[in-house]
Amino acid sequence: MLTDLDEAGLLDYRSAVVDPEDFDAFWTAQLQRAAEHPIDVRATAVDSLLETIDVFDVRFAGHGGHPIRGWLYLPKHRTTPIPGVVQYQGYGGGRGHHLESLLWSSAGYAHLMMDSRGQGSGYRRGATADPVGPSGPTIPGQMTNGIEDPAGHYYTRLYVDAVRAVDALRSFSTVDVTRIAVVGGSQGGALALAAAALRDDVAAVVAHVPFLSDIRRASRITDAMPYKEIGRYLATHRDATERVFATLAYFDGVSLARRITAPTWLSAALMDSTCPPSTVYGVYHELAGEREIRLWEFNGHEGGGPDDDERALRALRAVFDRTNGIGRSKG
Repeated sequence: MLTDLDEAGLLDYRSAVVDPEDFDAFWTAQLQRAAEHPIDVRATAVDSLLETIDVFDVRFAGHGGHPIRGWLYLPKHRTTPIPGVVQYQGYGGGRGHHLESLLWSSAGYAHLMMDSRGQGSGYRRGATADPVGPSGPTIPGQMTNGIEDPAGHYYTRLYVDAVRAVDALRSFSTVDVTRIAVVGGSQGGALALAAAALRDDVAAVVAHVPFLSDIRRASRITDAMPYKEIGRYLATHRDATERVFATLAYFDGVSLARRITAPTWLSAALMDSTCPPSTVYGVYHELAGEREIRLWEFNGHEGGGPDDDERALRALRAVFDRTNGIGRSKG
């Protein structure tokens, strides 16, 4: 059932999100601190039993120099350098089993599947711990982990990890560093938006039903998790509302969208109660560059599923062809 605006309302909707005054200074400082740690990428070959794809167990230094895990997938029969794709996980998910995510490498791209620190028990298993504990009372999950201090919030660490993952993929000689895209769905979509907003060398962005968009609105119009974690916290910490939303403003996809220049493909679903479609359109309307959004009328948080994947494959092929100048690389 519909729980948000209809299609006409979505086209008219504009978010009321206001950027924190020090938004850019905050993220510049966070990334400068991260850059004090060498990226220190390590890749170990995995005996995957696959005939067409090489798989590597990867580590790199994320926020605070903490080791972040991932899978690197490379087509065996590749003519280098090839375009690359960094993919991020949905809420609660990790990098999973090394045989779970073969789409992008099968399409001929170098594919880095980043693990999400402290997650990976919800639907895909993870392998990366978060060595930084909560800085105060929390609701189970990650939304309220450090909720009253932007510098100490969980998503500061995860967003920096997402940016550093692009550096990790760039370090491989097989990758064309001018043709790297960032992709993800739900929380992964939020991380893709963050990576594209916080660096200027991303070639394209694919964010399906992105989480952490128009956060204050979302927390008021949906009763679904994980936004409900915010409401549960504030139902107890009644005097913390403004401090909480002041913290979350540093992670809002609407503010990030205002800083994205790369071509961006979004999707939303009209019956999505997890990431309401108006919050995604709040992002869409702030994008100043090339952009496209697909609205799925009768879907929930699964969005377009494989149809979204096919659309993303076509979009990235077009972008990589254009930026290559001489046609698509032979992956």
